[in-house]
Amino acid sequence: MLTAGSKTGATLAVRVTTVLAVGALAAALGACSSDAKPKVAPKTALTTTQTPTPTPTPVGPNPLTGVGAPPSGPVIAVKVDDTAAGRPSMGLEKADVIYIEEVEGGLTRMVAVFASAKPNVRAVRSVRASDSELLGQYGRIIVVASGGGGSSLPTLDRSGLHSSINDRGGVGFSRDRSRPAPYNVVSNLAQVSAAIKGDGVRNVGFTWAVTDPRLAGAKPAATVNTRVGSTGVSFVWDAKLTRYVRTEGGRRILTASGAPVAKPNVLVQFCQVSPDRSDVDVKGNPSAFTKSVGSGRVVLFRDGKRIEGTWHRSSRGAPTTFTDAAGSPLLFAPGGTIVTLVRPGTAV
Repeated sequence: MLTAGSKTGATLAVRVTTVLAVGALAAALGACSSDAKPKVAPKTALTTTQTPTPTPTPVGPNPLTGVGAPPSGPVIAVKVDDTAAGRPSMGLEKADVIYIEEVEGGLTRMVAVFASAKPNVRAVRSVRASDSELLGQYGRIIVVASGGGGSSLPTLDRSGLHSSINDRGGVGFSRDRSRPAPYNVVSNLAQVSAAIKGDGVRNVGFTWAVTDPRLAGAKPAATVNTRVGSTGVSFVWDAKLTRYVRTEGGRRILTASGAPVAKPNVLVQFCQVSPDRSDVDVKGNPSAFTKSVGSGRVVLFRDGKRIEGTWHRSSRGAPTTFTDAAGSPLLFAPGGTIVTLVRPGTAV
């Protein structure tokens, strides 16, 4: 939820869930739809008849970006290639949240979460077993991927998440014939959204604030440099864009539209990573399973500064909480987030 920001977060950082709870309470105490009036028992009746409490309408900003009203339609998560062979990506700049995760052989892949827009996305790649755990906090959303090895697809099937899988004849897929396989799979998210029913936006733990008093004493961070697996992941703060722009070899990573891969926030989240030996590539490298339930260290980069904190998530269906050393919520700058999932002890 968008707040003004404060040291404690108590008065200026109010979570989306609190707003929804207040809305539900107000509805229960007396708010009625414009089409129906509460039933009133006759004066001679010994009991009163209660009307059903209407389902509250989502209020406040988009919980995934802190900007604009909550978007309608299902949330869609897409597995996207994160190598030079798959670039430039298509549609990635329109994602609300982007996760960068380790896969096999030290390489990385992205999970791009879309709610505000439903563009064409390329290059769609295969799902991993740990994605079902990561995305469980979003509810029963739609997962788009081009296949999956080992236990990945059976795990997805058991998770309760909806899916559109290219190798299974899923809806909305095509091939970009100007690019080589397997880096040419395109998903039309508008078609996916129309064909598959999935959950809409919900709070997954981000607390939004335009300003944060903690920034005054925070360390400057004009650049972010870390490592996911054996892959270097870097960002540069662009004050004009008010975004951290992802770079590689000192050059900006651009999408097919020419827009940079950039968000106001970069969150480095330290997670336990173990080999998934059910999913082994042709070179004998097992896939990586990134544990996103538990707790650990985080570093939030926003406004050219860095703030240390911790993360905690109690279960697969629970949101992730992000707090500072005093236990107050970390405040994210409105506009979306790139989350890099790194191993404990990784330099940042």
